[in-house]
Amino acid sequence: MRLALYVTCLVDLMRPAVGFASLRLLEAAGCEVVIPEGQTCCGQPAWSAGNRVLAASLARKAIAELEAYDHVVVPSGSCTDQIRNIYPQLLADDAAWGARARALAERTWELTSFLVDVRHFAAPPAVFAGSVTYHDSCKGLRQLGIKQQPRALLLKVRGLSLQEMPDCEACCGFGGAFSVRFGEVSTQIVDRKCESIAIAGADAVVGGDLGCLINIEGRLRRRGDENTRVLHIAEVLAGGSES
Repeated sequence: MRLALYVTCLVDLMRPAVGFASLRLLEAAGCEVVIPEGQTCCGQPAWSAGNRVLAASLARKAIAELEAYDHVVVPSGSCTDQIRNIYPQLLADDAAWGARARALAERTWELTSFLVDVRHFAAPPAVFAGSVTYHDSCKGLRQLGIKQQPRALLLKVRGLSLQEMPDCEACCGFGGAFSVRFGEVSTQIVDRKCESIAIAGADAVVGGDLGCLINIEGRLRRRGDENTRVLHIAEVLAGGSES
């Protein structure tokens, strides 16, 4: 099985370790992994900002770069949603590109969904001596149905215990540009998330979207919490994040 790893902008710029961890996981699951060198933004920020022309241009670019692979795997629910659900909608009026968008959408997966639902991967190569609590990101949960897949994988990590936080499905307040345009509201939302994390009392909070994790970690540190680790699930599952 030959697949493309779509790294995402945030992973590339802010935490490349997530990309390398995703690569190790997919190879451990028996996949031949290619990282297309020309990949750039999926277009989600442009789409969210109402710039349909730019979003469509970036969609066509991504489709052309990714459609030759058996599957496309993305370590982000929000970027996966853009390719799976928005591309076909965005290009629906173009017969040729619309068909290509739909074909790619059917072969594009969020990382944990691919590992569990497609590869039936049962042996993450990891040890984690501690407890974690899991944050469900909005796009992954509500648009892609990602809920049990990350938990099933985490529970197979040796030494790891999972402690659910209250309101684990509640938004973290990031929402891309929302956190910039509506800073005060975003802060109130992420404060509630930080309080839920504190109640869980875990060593680390884990999630599948780096945008959420950056937002959560920033607020935890500003609130004085220097101890709770904030990790992408790929980092935990691939090993190298032992507490």
